[in-house]
Amino acid sequence: MTNTFHRVGHGPHAVLVLHGWFGDAHAFEPIEPWLSRDDFSYIFMDCRGYGGMRDARGAYTIGEIASDALDLMAVLGHERFSVAGHSMGGMAIERMAVLAPDRVHGMVAIAPVPCGGIAYDAATRSLLETAAGDVGVRRTIIDRSTGGRLPAQWLDWKAAYSAAHASPAAFAAYLPAWADTDFSNEIVGKHRLKVLVGRHDPTFNRALMERTYLRRYRQVTMEVLEDAGHYPMNETPLALVAAMESFLKEASVPG
Repeated sequence: MTNTFHRVGHGPHAVLVLHGWFGDAHAFEPIEPWLSRDDFSYIFMDCRGYGGMRDARGAYTIGEIASDALDLMAVLGHERFSVAGHSMGGMAIERMAVLAPDRVHGMVAIAPVPCGGIAYDAATRSLLETAAGDVGVRRTIIDRSTGGRLPAQWLDWKAAYSAAHASPAAFAAYLPAWADTDFSNEIVGKHRLKVLVGRHDPTFNRALMERTYLRRYRQVTMEVLEDAGHYPMNETPLALVAAMESFLKEASVPG
């Protein structure tokens, strides 16, 4: 089985992009017009249960996402490539680097879930667990994760988009996959990594990244996007592209 995907660009540097819990392969559409098509070939993949893979069965684990992504890149003929991942996808690109350390080059982690998972308090965990079957709860989570500062119309759209483009069963199963998975003891730490977080993100913020990514990787830098929360691709698309591509150009894949 090959996961559904779409490509943006025809450049020599291939970049596999993985979406988050509330997204799908088209979650990055706001940044797509501004990506450098001559320098990069971006491959935006649907995880099982999302987008074009909405009805695809699976274990719905971080390891499965990583394995599917590596298989897709092999099918497309990319032996070495960079990776980018948002939120849940940020954890999955770390798993890719563990599974195939010599294939993965530069890594861009966008508001990522660290490879050690997240220990939520009971009330927050309960809220997250009800999100699969309740669009209103999804909206509440999105509002909180962006600092309670974005337009109501956008919050409505984002929650509805998530519900329409993800299987409820897969969405529910991915919560323990990203919240409870811990493979931090397997991190090699040799990869070049750029961590991008939004200043208005209350959870996946500078403090969390300093305790996790900045301790686990030797070649890591972090940038705080001042006007973003948990969804920089929606909130600050131009700033996200600039931060991503400045790093990726420095971390070009050797021929």
